[in-house]
Amino acid sequence: MSRVGKSPVKIPAGVTVEVAGKRVTAKGKLGELASEFGDDVAVVREGDAIVVKPASESHQARRMWGTARATIRNMIEGVTTGYNQSLSISGVGYRAAVQGKDLVLQLGYSHEVRYPIPAGIKIACPEQTQVTISGSDRRLVGQVAANIRGFRPPEPYKGKGIKYARESIRRKEGKKK
Repeated sequence: MSRVGKSPVKIPAGVTVEVAGKRVTAKGKLGELASEFGDDVAVVREGDAIVVKPASESHQARRMWGTARATIRNMIEGVTTGYNQSLSISGVGYRAAVQGKDLVLQLGYSHEVRYPIPAGIKIACPEQTQVTISGSDRRLVGQVAANIRGFRPPEPYKGKGIKYARESIRRKEGKKK
């Protein structure tokens, strides 16, 4: 039995959730998100809550039960409060700036890296060494942060590169004479 899937997802005030067959749509003050679920789970609206149940007792259905419930909860939380991810840039001459619809990164390469900002995502640079990514879709915010971090991952000797703000880098000792 799924411990996550058992509990219903409460629908807060100001959010409308529509269940049409296998498609669930959530609308709130930060936008609209939709997701489709397979035949393994049954999604039902009961009053001011969404209940997810497995369609059968198969292993795959029980696995998708908790996943579907977590996805619906993330959609509802995304359209009410949204998600944020912060990145920190460290290194001499490393900096970031938003120019139009692109994030421009200078990361020690011979050229600047231009990253087009996807639809539904807001990127801000409060300082040259900080990047804040926000949006209503949790998966998209995390994927954009991972893509930006992938341009120059932090290295363990000097700690240079792009890291998550809450991430700590395990440092290594350099060569000895």
